[in-house]
Amino acid sequence: MADASFQREFLETHNAYRAQHNTPPMTLNNELNAAAHEWAHRLLTLGAAQHSDSNDGENIYFKWSSVPIKLTGKEAVDSWYGEVQQYNWRNPGFQSNTGHFTQVVWKASTQLGVGMATDGNKVFVVGQYRPAGNISMSQNFRENVLPRVHIKQTNPVTGSEHVGADVHAEVRIQRQHDVLHGGIEDKFLLGAWPDAVEKVKIFRGA
Repeated sequence: MADASFQREFLETHNAYRAQHNTPPMTLNNELNAAAHEWAHRLLTLGAAQHSDSNDGENIYFKWSSVPIKLTGKEAVDSWYGEVQQYNWRNPGFQSNTGHFTQVVWKASTQLGVGMATDGNKVFVVGQYRPAGNISMSQNFRENVLPRVHIKQTNPVTGSEHVGADVHAEVRIQRQHDVLHGGIEDKFLLGAWPDAVEKVKIFRGA
C-alpha cells in the first residue's frame, strides 16, 4: 500500500513539477487516497490496467520486474511527466501520448489521491485528481497547461547569468523493457481514455 512516506513523495514530486509551470501546489485528499488505494488493489487482482468509473481525473502506472520491486512515490510521477517533451505547445489540446503529463500539471486540479498495490514483482500506482484535468477544447489546455518557467541560473565560477534550458530538451522518456540489476523490467502506462462527465468531455491519462 502507499504508506505516508510514499504519499508524501508522490505529492511533493507533483508539486515540484507544477512549480516549474507556475502552477499552484495540490494537497492530499483522504477520500481520493482511499478510492485510489481500492482501485490499485482491484487492478492487482485483475492483473490488468484499466480505468475506474470515477468522475475524477486518473493516471495509472504499471511496472513488472523479474526481481523484487522497490518503488518510490517519485518514479510513477517522473514517468508521467516525462511525456512533456512530446507535448505540442504550438497547438494546445489533448494528445493521447501526453495525457498523463497534462493531468499532472493541470492548473485547476487542486486535490490529489494515490494508491499503490504490489505482489513484489508487479506494481500498480493509481493517481486521482480533483477537479479532473484534460477537459476538452484547446482553450482549457491553454489556461491549465502552462509553459515551463525559465529560471535564471548563475555560473558559480564566472558569475554570469543565463536562462536554464527548456524542459522539453531536458526530459527524456524512460523506455520500456529496461534491463535493471540483472532483471528484465517492463513499464506500462495505460493509454489515454475519453470519458463524458456532466456533458463535458474529459480525456483521462492512464
